[in-house]
Amino acid sequence: MKKLIALFAVTTMASTAAVAGVALSGTASVSYDDNGSAASATTYDADLTIVGTGGSTTLTAVYDLHGASIATESVDLATTIGPVTIAADMFDVAETNLNDGDGDPYVDTDDTSVTVSLDAPVGDMTIGLDDDGEVTLSGTWAGVTITHTVDADKTVGSVSIAGMDVSVTNKANATTWSVATTVSGVDLTLDSENDVTAAFGLAGNTLTVTHNAARASVSDDGTNYSTDAVVAYTTAALSRDLTSGATLTATYSSKDDSLTLKAAVTF
Repeated sequence: MKKLIALFAVTTMASTAAVAGVALSGTASVSYDDNGSAASATTYDADLTIVGTGGSTTLTAVYDLHGASIATESVDLATTIGPVTIAADMFDVAETNLNDGDGDPYVDTDDTSVTVSLDAPVGDMTIGLDDDGEVTLSGTWAGVTITHTVDADKTVGSVSIAGMDVSVTNKANATTWSVATTVSGVDLTLDSENDVTAAFGLAGNTLTVTHNAARASVSDDGTNYSTDAVVAYTTAALSRDLTSGATLTATYSSKDDSLTLKAAVTF
């Protein structure tokens, strides 16, 4: 009997150790959209994420749970060998290739890949190099964080000044920016495309109002289909955490005069 108990204990410990390196999380939601003057629709979505960790190696797999089938969304493996990081994208995501006005690419490309990168600290700056020869310089000086990617000709800078979080991005001589701050309990965000978002608590609820500026059409560039112009519109979303653990959100959009009700849970 003692041997049987000892064997059971060893087996239990082995199983626990095997599960200890695996973490499960996910989300699930159901939405009803009256779609304004169009026909109403009910949609649902559920995703499961599995993360397996062994030492400095991590495997992350994301699955979409839809009806009777389970669809893989991504599988990524990452590990480190000293200052070298190896990342493998092991799943080819199916892309949309429709000329429907939202700028989809002409063809579906294979995005599986293996990237090897090196990060070497030099004073207050870190120099990164990947297997494509891309060099990245990053660091924080006097509270300002700057990252520059050489071949991509992209520089990103961020800083917090007097309660404002400022981010500036310059890519190929085109600059975009965003500013976020909190005023009297209201979280405000403004960006270079004139989009404005305000979020604040309201009697136990969170109200988020977003104004989306108009967008001009983008012509077909031989790689991606054209993108339709979009008129300016505003959304107002009221969300509340329920005692059941779910979050209920009601969103009104002036774009199509629609109201969407969504119940979601994260675990």
